[in-house]
Amino acid sequence: QVQLVESGGGLVRPGGSLRLSCAASGSILSINAMGWYRQAPGRERELVAIFSRTGSLNYADSVKGRFTISRDSANLKMVHLQMNGLKPEDTAVYYCYAAGVTSDDSVHYPGPYWGQGTQVTVSS
Repeated sequence: QVQLVESGGGLVRPGGSLRLSCAASGSILSINAMGWYRQAPGRERELVAIFSRTGSLNYADSVKGRFTISRDSANLKMVHLQMNGLKPEDTAVYYCYAAGVTSDDSVHYPGPYWGQGTQVTVSS
């Protein structure tokens, strides 16, 4: 079974920075798509940034130029989100996302899988 565990959320002032990390655990050989979504109160969950199944990077327009998603070259089961220039409208619960998981014994699990979420609050 695939589990995603996020870390790094918290309270930060406008203009500040945070770095979120997500680690996937389980008997995983590879993960095709991995990234971040967020959900603010009263709003639908939305894409923030993702490494897609095709290998391309996609960002929400609202975070382009401020947020950077990365994956460890040595451990492709980890993904990070560096968030700079944070704004109050970035306040949300941030969820790690994974899909297209292949296990160590070559079984394919399409997913999607979600982490438990980590709160990011941007406020003065």
